Amino acid sequence: MHQFIVRAATEGANPLMPNWWEILVVAVGFAILLWIVVQFVVPAFEKTFAERAEAIEGGIAKAEKAQAEASAALEEYKQHLTDARAEANRIREEARAEGAQILAELKEKAAAEAARITEQAHVQIEAERQQAVASLRAEVGTLATTLAGRIVGESLDDDARSARVVDRFLAELETQNAGAVK
Repeated sequence: MHQFIVRAATEGANPLMPNWWEILVVAVGFAILLWIVVQFVVPAFEKTFAERAEAIEGGIAKAEKAQAEASAALEEYKQHLTDARAEANRIREEARAEGAQILAELKEKAAAEAARITEQAHVQIEAERQQAVASLRAEVGTLATTLAGRIVGESLDDDARSARVVDRFLAELETQNAGAVK
């Protein structure tokens, strides 16, 4: 290596400086390589970059669109849910009102039925009382005429006379009972 340095120093050339023709060849090769890169490689990179940018922007746009659709669907779902709850509350309130109305109608019908049954019972009791009074009048009249006939010693079989006697006797009893009650 010493010899190379000595020989380069004797020739007068600087060993650190390359030859001009080497610089020229490297510059021409670099220019050709630069031209190839600019003509073929850079457009391919630009095309790939543009496609990826479009894909990313398209993906972002699709994601934003999907997000907007999801938000709209969520809002629609919330609105439907709110409407459904309101409808359920309305139906529940209508059912309560209808139930209260039905209950009132049933109570009214029950009260009317009870009043009808009570009235019918009063009528039946009054009819039975009238029947019992008539039966008792007839029986008391028969007993009274028989007893009066035994006391007097005569037969009081005359129906008209015995009916008058019995009616007068019962009227006097009713008058006495009415005076005692007051």
